[in-house]
Amino acid sequence: MMNSAKLSNLTQAQLEFLAVQAKSYSQGGRLPDYIPRLAEVNPEWLAVEINCTNGESFRFGESEIPFVLMSVIKPFVLLFLLEEMGKEAVFSHVGMQASDKPFYSIEQLEADQGWPRNPMINSGAIALASLLPGDNGFSRCENLRQWLNQSAGTNLILDKAMLNSVVAAGGGRNRSIAKLMFEFGFLNAPEIAIDTYNHICCLAGNVSDLANLGMLLAEEKIGISGENRRIVNALMLTCGLYEASASFAVKVGLPTKSGVSGALLSVVPGAGAIACYSPALDRIGNSKAGIFFLEKLTNSLNLSVFV
Repeated sequence: MMNSAKLSNLTQAQLEFLAVQAKSYSQGGRLPDYIPRLAEVNPEWLAVEINCTNGESFRFGESEIPFVLMSVIKPFVLLFLLEEMGKEAVFSHVGMQASDKPFYSIEQLEADQGWPRNPMINSGAIALASLLPGDNGFSRCENLRQWLNQSAGTNLILDKAMLNSVVAAGGGRNRSIAKLMFEFGFLNAPEIAIDTYNHICCLAGNVSDLANLGMLLAEEKIGISGENRRIVNALMLTCGLYEASASFAVKVGLPTKSGVSGALLSVVPGAGAIACYSPALDRIGNSKAGIFFLEKLTNSLNLSVFV
């Protein structure tokens, strides 16, 4: 059975049963206190939306609550730049290799002599942020935001209060990452790159916006190359959950990207997109309830891309 048929077999009752289980599983998770405003949200919030390529949609929970995308924006920065520049130009600035270190690892970057391993970790995303068109962080973010809203039918906004909180937190590790890439010659204008990265991570929407973003990667879209979509999905599968990516690929087998806000997005190629928001995180920095929900859902419907 094709994945499109498997996903459409989902019922609202099944979704709600798994979501309620996931919500209870979120207990014991933590909020990221290094960004003060992220630590102020309700850790028990849970929102799920699933969009199918046949037009069906399922949702549960606090679906209207807005949240910042944080690292879930990274696949879409890559998609935008692939469309704008082409794969040869993009991958002359960032690699395609998975990492077994945390997403903020300076040690990994030092071992790689300043070369960012992939677009899904902070070094790679900062490198790609430096390539976005615009004169400063705001204009670069605005160009990306407008393209995504037009392409995906989303209503993303810049959460200025969250941006202020991110900036106030200092971002010491990201600044060290940018400095190291600059010293090795892999990054120009590190201050603008960091400012851009902070802006794009603070793009915000609700779980419906997240699911609509996922549909850019789940089905054919006018004006978006199928090859570029496959590249992004492949890197989400191998790198999207950082050092947990390999085990998640075995357990779930779907391209997936997480963010420290608790956002989580999985793509079922040719079938749809699964969007979750639950802010309590596991020790790696992935949504505790979201990972649980995705594992249970994909296994119950046999959605893995590895058939």
